[in-house]
Amino acid sequence: MKPDKIILGIDPGTNIMGYGIIHNKDNKIELITMGVIKLGKYPNHALKLKKIFERVLSLIKEYQPDELAIEAPFFGKNVQSMLKLGRAQGVAMAAALYQDVPIFEYSPKKIKQSITGNGNASKEQVAGMMLNLLKIDQPEYLDATDALATAVCHYFQKNIGDDGKKYTGWKSFISKNPGRVKK
Repeated sequence: MKPDKIILGIDPGTNIMGYGIIHNKDNKIELITMGVIKLGKYPNHALKLKKIFERVLSLIKEYQPDELAIEAPFFGKNVQSMLKLGRAQGVAMAAALYQDVPIFEYSPKKIKQSITGNGNASKEQVAGMMLNLLKIDQPEYLDATDALATAVCHYFQKNIGDDGKKYTGWKSFISKNPGRVKK
């Protein structure tokens, strides 16, 4: 049996940053909490980064995650946006490092592939899978389900190979492991 583990997932952003926390308990995943950090009201990037650091630190102190899974910045055409997103990710990672929480980074494509079986899935498809798998209600912001998907992707990736099974996505995982996902 795998040990109980709490995983904090982060979907970095400079206007809205999503977070999702799951508990791997008795080989099942359960939602602890998810939400967003709204950053649009802060007048400059430095204040947004400070708020990200403080809020991620408070989530770590409150929920005591064993690991942090974070979405890696994607390559886009706007260099300034990429730099700002990278800083937001770095500040969230710094908060975890400050509390000695191990960090695991996943590309957006890897997260989508792990959750839906399609690396090009839409945010809505990822959210739909999270709602179905964890039997939760649709949040106001898809950034929260993206963060939750990052945590679930980490759980999924850390459990591949432990029993010698290979999975092509969550549907394959569930069919080969009845009872491991809360219904």
